[in-house]
Amino acid sequence: MFNIQPLKTETQTPRRKRRLKITNFLSLPYLLILLILIVIPIVLILFYSMTVKVNDLYYQFSLKYFIDFFTEGTFVRTMGDSIVLAIITTVICLFIGYPTAWIIARQKPRTQQILILLVTAPMWINMLIRTLAWKQIFDMIDPNILGSNLAIITGMVYVFLPFMILPIYTVLSKIDPLLYEASHDLGASDFKTFTKVTLPLSIGGILSGITMVLLPAATTIVIPKILGTGRYMIGTLIEERFLKAGNWGYGSAIAIILAVIIMVMVLLSRRFDKSREVESDDY
Repeated sequence: MFNIQPLKTETQTPRRKRRLKITNFLSLPYLLILLILIVIPIVLILFYSMTVKVNDLYYQFSLKYFIDFFTEGTFVRTMGDSIVLAIITTVICLFIGYPTAWIIARQKPRTQQILILLVTAPMWINMLIRTLAWKQIFDMIDPNILGSNLAIITGMVYVFLPFMILPIYTVLSKIDPLLYEASHDLGASDFKTFTKVTLPLSIGGILSGITMVLLPAATTIVIPKILGTGRYMIGTLIEERFLKAGNWGYGSAIAIILAVIIMVMVLLSRRFDKSREVESDDY
């Protein structure tokens, strides 16, 4: 009988340690940027929203700004309108973006590159210029459209539609074509192939697109200000509390309330994705 012993990894362990040290060192700039641009601002927003300034040196813990927001009917309605318009925008982007992404994914690689270039080309132009262009279009059609929900939703769909198309296209383009062939070989129709193969495998891209559209649509400032002719939306309300009123505590509280609402909506959508994964595993 041969006595087989595992190879010694004494030379490999120091190499792994050196690689880990190099990786940790190279990640320090990114961690620093993450700390400065994300962590510190979030901590400051939480601090300002939950404290009241007593004097120049002392702050007192208080939920005054949250209570004031929910007791002010106008602000609650503004929040509701912003969320509703964002949801409508997201749904429209999904109904337009999914077929568009599916058509692009079914083309030849060269054609796919050209079509994706056409989808992303408007993003190269500043959003303010694109929104002003829509304002001119509505002025030529009917000036009364400006300030309506139609104008705001149209502008948001135009601006945020690529953020729905791209993640869905990325997922659809990675689906193995052999799965479609197998489905047809088993006697499935095109519709059944779509519902049983294409749609379940693209849920991840759909949820990513919903997240990428819902958040900016709910917090946008430029589009409601121009196409809504100064109409109050939650983004405008936060801006005014920070910049015009100078009430950082109130603005921070509104921002946190909006963030919590959107976070709950995203978590619910992720939960739906997990439940579909469980169902597919059962089958």
